[in-house]
Amino acid sequence: MIDVVFLLLVFFMLAARFGIDSSFPLQLAGSGGGAYSGPPRLVDVLPEGQRLNGQQIESVALITRLGELTETPTDAIVLRPRDDAELQRVVDVLELLTDAGFETVVLVE
Repeated sequence: MIDVVFLLLVFFMLAARFGIDSSFPLQLAGSGGGAYSGPPRLVDVLPEGQRLNGQQIESVALITRLGELTETPTDAIVLRPRDDAELQRVVDVLELLTDAGFETVVLVE
C-alpha cells in the first residue's frame, strides 16, 4: 500500500506545472487597433538579431532609436518575425520593448 502511495506522489509531482506563466499585451494586425500615424516603426526579428526599418541594429540602439521615432509610449510598433526566427527570439524582443515602456506592439506575419 505504501508503494502505491509513493508512486502516486511521484506521479503528481512530475505532472505538476512548475514555473511562472507570463503574458504580454499584444495586438494582431487587422484587429481594429486604430489608424497608424507617424514615421515607420517596423522591427524585423531575425534568428540572430533584429532590424529596424530594414537596417541591422543592436538591442540597446533599438530602444534608443524607437524612442526617437515615437511621440508617446502608446504609439504602435510593428513586430515581424523573419527568416524562420524562433518564437523565443520574438518573445525576447517583445519583452525588451515592453520593459522599455512601449505599450502598443502589433505582431504581423
